[in-house]
Amino acid sequence: MDLVLRPGRADDAPECGRICFEAFDGIAREHGFRSDMPGPEAAADMFRMVFGHPGFYTVVAELDGRIVGSNCLDERSPVAGVGPITVDPAVQDGGIGRRLMNDVMERAAGRGAPGIRLLQSGYHCRSFALYAGLGFAFRETLACLQGPPVGGTVPGYEVRAATGADLAACDDLCRRVHGVDRGGELADAVKAGTARVTEHDGRITGYATDLSFFAHAVGETTEDVRALIAAAPSFGGPGILVPARDSDLLRWCLGNGLKVQQLMSLMTVGLYNEPAGAYLPSILY
Repeated sequence: MDLVLRPGRADDAPECGRICFEAFDGIAREHGFRSDMPGPEAAADMFRMVFGHPGFYTVVAELDGRIVGSNCLDERSPVAGVGPITVDPAVQDGGIGRRLMNDVMERAAGRGAPGIRLLQSGYHCRSFALYAGLGFAFRETLACLQGPPVGGTVPGYEVRAATGADLAACDDLCRRVHGVDRGGELADAVKAGTARVTEHDGRITGYATDLSFFAHAVGETTEDVRALIAAAPSFGGPGILVPARDSDLLRWCLGNGLKVQQLMSLMTVGLYNEPAGAYLPSILY
């Protein structure tokens, strides 16, 4: 194959969006699931944002001058997040996905990232095998949940919009729970107006960049994250990602009308600490 890897550009977004939608939609339908992407234009919008953001590294694969795949690396925080990685269904299983993964892993190593993480759809065995073969370790199962807003409050826990003044406290909380902060993502969410914090006993004990597929949340306890979920007006995209081992939170979500859409796997390379609190990952990690 005359395969060339190059940086992603803004004008690649429509074609990368088409490939992304067709790849995710095809594998999901093959296993009886809905696609994570609602359509090619929504996927193209995502790529426009990523290709134009200085905190993302992007790579596009061309075969004989035609775009056949892409991959992205979120570099906004110390630990890097991979995705989405997509390959045109017409040329899948030819080693292009491995080349795209090797590229972002080399990029992360070159920048001295202490770790790399990603989420993988549980029904997609080929991608699980690819990541495991590249050295990623399975960490835990996440349940993607979607449904109507829960509404209400958790007694003793106040949820409000996050501001720039909250960034230091939220970053410190994330470091206590995960060992690293996700300050770049949080700063973007505060700027976008989607970030929320939980206050308990007069201090910040939880935060969320949003309650959606592409957002994450961190809390000292399950109650902190529960308060954030209860206050959300909706759950963006395919839904929120709840660690299956957090039985209390998962049972509470199910009891409030949320339904499991799919199970996903958190996989990591390099630095990883068992969470010392409650959390919701994003689709990146």
